[in-house]
Amino acid sequence: MPAASPQEPSKPRPTRAEAIAAQLADDIVAGRLRPGAALDETSLAAHFAVSRTPVREALRQLAPTGLVQSVPRRGCVVAVPDANQLAEMFVVMAELEAMAAAHCAMAMTPQERRGLERQIACMAAMVRDGDVAGYRAANVAFHHLLYAGSHNRYLAEIATATRRRLAPFRAAQLEAPDRMRKSHEEHVAIVTAIQRGEAAAAAAALRAHIDVTERTWVAMAEARTRPDAA
Repeated sequence: MPAASPQEPSKPRPTRAEAIAAQLADDIVAGRLRPGAALDETSLAAHFAVSRTPVREALRQLAPTGLVQSVPRRGCVVAVPDANQLAEMFVVMAELEAMAAAHCAMAMTPQERRGLERQIACMAAMVRDGDVAGYRAANVAFHHLLYAGSHNRYLAEIATATRRRLAPFRAAQLEAPDRMRKSHEEHVAIVTAIQRGEAAAAAAALRAHIDVTERTWVAMAEARTRPDAA
């Protein structure tokens, strides 16, 4: 009788707190929970049909990620870094993604370049249809194609982690008037430089893209804080 083949140990199922933390992180990164949004334990417990204990533990688990923060008299909210911290994060993001774009121009395989073109074509259709939600998800995929195409795993790892911290702000700014169309034009410039093998131009186009992203978010945030915004 043949010996049974060894089976890989099954992964432990996530606890309720871990599952809630993962869902909240997804909602924050996707922009479904906006920066500054309250994360009320009672409301979340009702939403997830659990007691407040796993919700409290989930929020505790999220704190080190920088996605949530505790605010006096408000409790836990989706994190809103101060202006200086946010500016520093965007500077780092711009340089990491510029480096990735430059590497893509030199290292992307023909298959990867075709994949980038297909992604741009799909996003063009979303712009025409006014599909902000679809474009938001496709935008994340586009930037991850750049990380993978850099063929530098450490760069991809750091860029992914930094992007995760900035994701709520990058997602929110796509709702600014005409921003989706302009974002797509910026992506086209990045891809054009990559396809031509122009590393410096690809890096410059990516830096410009992140600069506009940051300025758009700042303008939106300032508009929300003006007295006439209510």
